[in-house]
Amino acid sequence: MKTCLIISGGDFNGLPEAIEYDYTIACDRGYEHAIKLGLAPDMIIGDYDSLSLDKIKKDLRNKGLSDTGVLKFPVKKDDSDTMLAIKHALEKGYDNIIVTCALGGRFDHTFANIQSMVYAKEHGADCRIISENERMYILKNGSLVLKKRPGHSLSVFSLSNESRGVTIKGALYETEDITLTNTFPLGLSNVITAPETSISVKEGTLLLVESFMGDDNHP
Repeated sequence: MKTCLIISGGDFNGLPEAIEYDYTIACDRGYEHAIKLGLAPDMIIGDYDSLSLDKIKKDLRNKGLSDTGVLKFPVKKDDSDTMLAIKHALEKGYDNIIVTCALGGRFDHTFANIQSMVYAKEHGADCRIISENERMYILKNGSLVLKKRPGHSLSVFSLSNESRGVTIKGALYETEDITLTNTFPLGLSNVITAPETSISVKEGTLLLVESFMGDDNHP
């Protein structure tokens, strides 16, 4: 798989795990986050309403770097900066997309980033959001295996009106061929009890969320 790392403009967080990637995109204010992470993005994308484009280009020149890898879009547009980055990654053939610095701050941006993950999935790429305390995955008409992470909960939400045939094995609350809906949070706050758990859905789109809770025994 070809992996693209996208650094969004939400709250800053370090990379919580060793990640191998082939290409890096910074979204607007995500450029400052990239610098904090010690990364030189291959591409910088945005409308630059959060960080001056002139400031970015000046910083690149001071570092002896070219500003040819900078794409500017109008403020009045349909796509968020993170969505622009995901579309760019898809156009370049990346089928594994990792998004960081995408949480915190405004909830509407966080929710937009989750919807952007679904867009990536529907266009042939695996996409996940990572932070120091959370991991988010999209699962559509398939299965996924996650390893136990001590001190973390696992929540499973339906993004479709209905997600049918949901089976969870290796967790405190196991399920077999149930239906989840997007109007009731039945899958909130499960815990992986086995070395790894498998989640599958026959029909529908699920959001899987691993959240740090500090107590491995809490349901």
